[in-house]
Amino acid sequence: MINPSAPGWIDKFFLKQKQSLLPAETHHSIFYKKVRETGFIYGHIVSFDTAIPIQTKGWLDNEISKLALLNTLYGIYKLTDQESNPKNFVLKAVAFYNEMNPQGFNLFRKVLPDSSPSVNLEKIIDSRVQTNIDIISKNFSHIVTNALLFIDVLAFRQYLIHGAIPEKYLKKIEEAIISIVSLALKTKSNKSKYDDLLIKLFESSVRYSKFSKVNVQSRSFGMDELKLDYFTNELEKQYLVDMAGMALWSDGIIEKNEAYFLHKLAELMGVPDNFVTESIEKTNEFITKYKNEIPYFNYSNPVKHFYDQTTQTVIKLITRNKNRLVKEILESKELMVLLAYSTRRDLNEKEKKKVRKQLLDICKTVPSLAIFLLPGGSLLLPIFIKFIPTLLPSSFNENLENED
Repeated sequence: MINPSAPGWIDKFFLKQKQSLLPAETHHSIFYKKVRETGFIYGHIVSFDTAIPIQTKGWLDNEISKLALLNTLYGIYKLTDQESNPKNFVLKAVAFYNEMNPQGFNLFRKVLPDSSPSVNLEKIIDSRVQTNIDIISKNFSHIVTNALLFIDVLAFRQYLIHGAIPEKYLKKIEEAIISIVSLALKTKSNKSKYDDLLIKLFESSVRYSKFSKVNVQSRSFGMDELKLDYFTNELEKQYLVDMAGMALWSDGIIEKNEAYFLHKLAELMGVPDNFVTESIEKTNEFITKYKNEIPYFNYSNPVKHFYDQTTQTVIKLITRNKNRLVKEILESKELMVLLAYSTRRDLNEKEKKKVRKQLLDICKTVPSLAIFLLPGGSLLLPIFIKFIPTLLPSSFNENLENED
């Protein structure tokens, strides 16, 4: 039995899957549909496209994700290079991730120079899948983070074709996804304040793009400004359509105007209408069948539930570190005043920046609060700021009154 948490699991996987070491399908569309059936596109894996079935009883979510990522990378390798040698695949996958590693993101901190290529790939995949896993709530962050893992597969295809990842490819595809999801949510008939949270959830899961300077959801832009002509491969186009459909399903239903949006998006990229119809049907079928297994889709308003769960997580963190946190805050008169103001009015951008900077400085001194310093941690700061005043003594409000 394979154990994705034990060293040597990749070699064991290929040893057990000897029957699958044949060239894959030659058509990109067939490959994509098989991957979608496994749930990998949706961020919730329910099966593996392997010759020999794999038993996952007792496996953790991240262990299932690791094997799914490996198998899908191997699938695109067979499809692109039309050969199935596991050793060659592993070498190219390691080389790919070494080039993919973004500056300042220490993805390979556990990789040792003298380790075998397969062991190195195990450690890379482990780090890749677990990025962001503890930042928010595991049940809710992992579905978006894992859905975006297909970007690795698309980038690996580019690497295999060109011998390198095209400049800014990763950034461009991430930006395209965030822009499409933002625009898709604008078409919803029943909008809610949680739509913005869903965008932030996507933003906190990307690794190569920064959206702090440009809030794509607040921008006034149309579909013709998406600049999707950069993506010419069928896999890229179909994935972008599915990501838009997945975002629209955040409220559990796709209205007529939302379906129209998906068809217009597909038309812009040259994707046939029948794929959009199938995409909507497959999304509906998948969510309906596995809804009870996916916390994200198991509530009338999944994003609201995510927000509620996240709030509870932040409150627990703050409460456990109350004494240390209060001591640090009381030492900063300016921060106290700004936090007090935040309970009575919205802070302006300059004030928000000051609060954020000073709170992050405090988090650096409290190990348990390091969660706010990680990628995506900024998503939690508004909840953090909102709850802090309830911890402070009565002199906190007196301080504000003295300032008025």
